[in-house]
Amino acid sequence: MKRSFLFFALLMFSGVCRAEDGYRLWLRYNKIENAAMLHQYRSNISGIAAHEASATLMIAKKELQSALEHLLDAKIADQQEAGDKTVVLGTPQTSPVINRLLRSVNFNLGKEGYAILTKKNDGKKITMIAANTDIGVLYGTFAFLRLIQTFQSIDELSIVSVPKIQHRVLNHWDNLNRSVERGYAGISIWNWHTLPGYIDQRYIDYARANASIGINGTVLTNVNANSLVLTRPYLEKVKALADVFRPYGIQVYLTAKFNAPVEIGGLKTADPLNAEVKNWWAKKCDDIYELIPDFGGFLIKANSEGQPGPQGYGRTHADGANMFADVLAPHGGMVMWRAFVYDARVQKEEEHFSEGATGHSSDIAAEDRFKQAYDEFKPLDGKFRKNVLVQVKNGPIDFQPREPFSPLLGAMPQTNLALEFQLTQEYLGQGTHLVYEAPLFKECLNADTYIRGEGSTVAKVIDGSLQRSTITAIAGVANIGNDINWTAHPFGQANWYAFGRLAWNHDLSSEEIAEEWLKQTFTNDGQFVAKVKDIMMGSREAAVNYMTPLGLHHIMGTGHHYGPAPWVANAGRADWNPVYYHKADQTGLGFDRTATGSNALAQYAPRVQQQWGNRNTCDEKFILWFHHVPWNFRMKSGKTLWGELCDKYYAGAAAVRWMEQQWDGLRKYVDRQRFEQVRMLLKIQEKEAVWWRNACLLYFQTFSKQPIPGQNEPPRESLDDYKRLRFPLAPGINNVN
Repeated sequence: MKRSFLFFALLMFSGVCRAEDGYRLWLRYNKIENAAMLHQYRSNISGIAAHEASATLMIAKKELQSALEHLLDAKIADQQEAGDKTVVLGTPQTSPVINRLLRSVNFNLGKEGYAILTKKNDGKKITMIAANTDIGVLYGTFAFLRLIQTFQSIDELSIVSVPKIQHRVLNHWDNLNRSVERGYAGISIWNWHTLPGYIDQRYIDYARANASIGINGTVLTNVNANSLVLTRPYLEKVKALADVFRPYGIQVYLTAKFNAPVEIGGLKTADPLNAEVKNWWAKKCDDIYELIPDFGGFLIKANSEGQPGPQGYGRTHADGANMFADVLAPHGGMVMWRAFVYDARVQKEEEHFSEGATGHSSDIAAEDRFKQAYDEFKPLDGKFRKNVLVQVKNGPIDFQPREPFSPLLGAMPQTNLALEFQLTQEYLGQGTHLVYEAPLFKECLNADTYIRGEGSTVAKVIDGSLQRSTITAIAGVANIGNDINWTAHPFGQANWYAFGRLAWNHDLSSEEIAEEWLKQTFTNDGQFVAKVKDIMMGSREAAVNYMTPLGLHHIMGTGHHYGPAPWVANAGRADWNPVYYHKADQTGLGFDRTATGSNALAQYAPRVQQQWGNRNTCDEKFILWFHHVPWNFRMKSGKTLWGELCDKYYAGAAAVRWMEQQWDGLRKYVDRQRFEQVRMLLKIQEKEAVWWRNACLLYFQTFSKQPIPGQNEPPRESLDDYKRLRFPLAPGINNVN
């Protein structure tokens, strides 16, 4: 297999000569056309010195050499010794120069950190990319190339970077038949039928792209798991992928179906406290680690949306997670146990959820789905093993365009918590809307839980600095498919990129990341970057405004989640219905989660309750999350709730029109293929933004009984026209395993 690694490394630049179809992502390495920057880089770089002691170091060297030769349009010498203007790669163990020069520097680089330093070696100027490990060197190599691609000075470098979070993982909701749940970029990139014999170049390019932004783990399979992946033929396929990913520092994880011992093991029970069940899973782990010694562990969805789990046997989530933790521990593996649960107490209420129901609190089940994860997991704090991570979604419902941070974040100080974001745009226009998600990620990471006083941010909970977690992790539900540009929408790549960069360093700003991505993906031209960065930075707020302003949530079409459907009231259970969440009636709009309603606010620290508990002082972006607000309530703008709601919806649609106009003026900066693709997708987005605006306002108007302000263009279709729309073949809903 070592020989195969070398072969893969030699192939990894096959994408460099491709047309501008987006396949190369942010690793294009086109020749630098700016004469001043080209001169600076050529003046600092003439050769590379690296001892190829491993497949990873060989990849780092080949990446650097090939990239520099394309960027600088010059031959980069392969040097045995560190001469003048040499880039030296390595660790203290593989490079005598690095070993000697690092002695005087006290860097705590850990296992993955790197240092990029300008040094003098025997009077000769060198650039040193150093780390304690080979993978740290690879990360540093990509960081050095990022400096050059974004036209930053490399004359005098003193950069030290260490990841703030240990496990930075993509979650693929990919099924074994290559369908992708909530995927909008084609079928799965994993071709299980041809594995293990055929290694697609895309697997290598996938690993390379992830390594370039510091992602070090991948969960290959859907959380709605299929036991078949745990059988020997499929584990051999998983091994083939793990062998490709290993030199790029990427561990492989799998989703485990809780009742696999019954489905494929011939047992009559999956009770986690049953000795036969424990032994079955222990033997299964032995088999996996025999094939994949660095297997990361399992991601498990249990007792949620019909998935089996420990509660079916009268056991707790801790009982289930700890059983897996115990069988993984001898191998160094961990279990990520998802906190996304549907509590069985929220029952279907057909008598209340018929077409035309108001959806007011008196019409629905007494429980609030907002509270369920906290109610189930908070009492278990301190009962999970040290190699268990409870994986919590960023918000309490389900990846909505805007959610308050989950109250579980910070509420379990004796439990390792992982944060889960969704990169795939299930609720953000799917594969056709330009929505840059970094502001969403940052809004959550910067949110103050006040769990230990002011400054107790979600980021500090997740990186372990607040609660001293033994292991730390962050996960992103991948937006990747086999479309030529990986993510369907060209700007979907920015969300993959932003997740990786923030997982490594959550102190980076959304603006910094957008600028980096634009310069590497398109051009360093200042006018282009400034205008498109403005588009990106405003895109998420625009989407919130034309979809779910002022704290509205979960009012999309059911099942496929495509488009607006706030009127739906006949889904299979209460908390699948939009009317359950918006509570529109003749009085007002919004879900009362204060002490007079579901009291979900009580799950937060007192300071947070104080922030959001009074509708007169509540941040208006969350007001309808926590309050049932009268239609004539005066907002901070002086407008009534109805007037403010209308303004937000119209502002959202207008923002997309502005985005279109801005993009149309940038034709000269962008290759024709990608320019036209984005232009057409923006037209779709504008049409769908108007659809969201009109359908929602016409529906809510039936309760407010007030006109849409006269300065706004009136909807051309009727509410009944919108209600008749059907989307039986909408993408991303195939859940066949």
